[in-house]
Amino acid sequence: MGGAFADQVARANVNGGGQWRALARAVVVGMVMVLAACSGGGPAPPRAAEPILQPYQAESADRRLALPALPRSAIGAGELAVVIAEGDPLSEAIALAYQRARGIPEAHMLRVAVPAGQDEISASDFARLKASIDARLPEAVQATLLTFHQPSRVVGETCAMGITSAMAFGYDPRWCGQCSRTAASPYFDSDSSRPWTDLRLRPSMMLGATSLAAAQALIARGLTADGSAPRGTGYLLRGSDAARSVRWADYPALPAAWSQRPGLALRYIDASAGASVEAKAQPGVAQQLAGEQDVLFYFTGQARVSQLDSLRFLPGAAADHLTSTGGVLPGGNGQMPITDWLTAGATASHGTVEEPCNHRQKFSQASVLIEHYLRGATLIEAYWKSVAWPGQSLFVGEPLARPWPDRASLVQQGRQIVIRSRSLRRGAEYWLDFRADASAAWRTLASRVAGQPGPMIWRVDLPAEPMGQLRWVGPCALQPTLSCTLAGPP
Repeated sequence: MGGAFADQVARANVNGGGQWRALARAVVVGMVMVLAACSGGGPAPPRAAEPILQPYQAESADRRLALPALPRSAIGAGELAVVIAEGDPLSEAIALAYQRARGIPEAHMLRVAVPAGQDEISASDFARLKASIDARLPEAVQATLLTFHQPSRVVGETCAMGITSAMAFGYDPRWCGQCSRTAASPYFDSDSSRPWTDLRLRPSMMLGATSLAAAQALIARGLTADGSAPRGTGYLLRGSDAARSVRWADYPALPAAWSQRPGLALRYIDASAGASVEAKAQPGVAQQLAGEQDVLFYFTGQARVSQLDSLRFLPGAAADHLTSTGGVLPGGNGQMPITDWLTAGATASHGTVEEPCNHRQKFSQASVLIEHYLRGATLIEAYWKSVAWPGQSLFVGEPLARPWPDRASLVQQGRQIVIRSRSLRRGAEYWLDFRADASAAWRTLASRVAGQPGPMIWRVDLPAEPMGQLRWVGPCALQPTLSCTLAGPP
């Protein structure tokens, strides 16, 4: 405790200013909370990798400068487990196709007894199923993929959870309850790339395919998306169905906020009065897109979305519609099931499995999803991080799709430190600190406020004085309003 407190106060003393004095006061009030949020910040940051030692000749002394490995921004294939319905030929075939495509370790392929042909599973039966899965999951596993499409929800005495959320949290009525406010996800809008390690939860996604051909096509879209940095458009549609369009307040500011981002355009379409001047494909009344060929994101609110077959979704696209029972598979309980988005060509979608009412927090927040995705997260991470109250949620799609991977690095080039990253949080401040050795106080070498997510190269001149260690400081992974040591000496 004392080390992390001293580290935070030291930053306040070195940098000065009201911001850091306020942070120091916050730390005094909430040391325990800060320690948990920073995932072991301060002088003992998480050890993602051993620091690389490279020689550095200062003007006054010969030192060895320790270069920290910058934190990663996404879950990898070696950290995903695939859950298979034992004895189900389709689930087995889909699982094998996914394992071969993504290189999933054999130890992460888990076959379990799943009720065949049932749309739902009781909370008691699910508890036994989850216990069997949890007992066999290697500690390295951070997320799971379900290769069966039934059951899609877990039903207790009072409410139902989506099976993907129940896989993450376990069944608990705190996470459902129809129109009531539900428990909040600690994973929401966090920067954690190790949710099991950091939070003891494993986000889950259902592939959502009902045939091997559909599964193979979906997997192929995910693979094609990887590293593709696609050039396309995100469509944010406010329709005339006011109850289902409550997310619209998140939309208007986004096109301007992303206007400098090459390759991505966001379009806010206001059709709340039944007419839209933005929808060029449908003059007049336009409650849905038609004919667009560059769809990267499509978020709307309707019980059913028509003309999906006229659209071309780019590999890696995410799309969903706010409605009550889109996550109730296979039929959506009379509404459009979220799997229709996958059939139309999207790579992932989301919906709820019982009447949630129109709490915005129970559905994806476009601004959060898009930012995390473009900062380098996989699709499962970006989607999960965009839903604040996900207990009634079902997430479907190809979890490892990653169109904008981050290859962060910190290297020495002559008399400069060169930092490369695309995962910096918009509007957050980052520092590069240095000290001569472990007995010296940290001092700030350089700082900057992150702009729009995208490839960043930052060159920092080395000082003439002796220095032996560097550390990278920025928003805490689990509480981004605070600052933590993200990478530094072991």
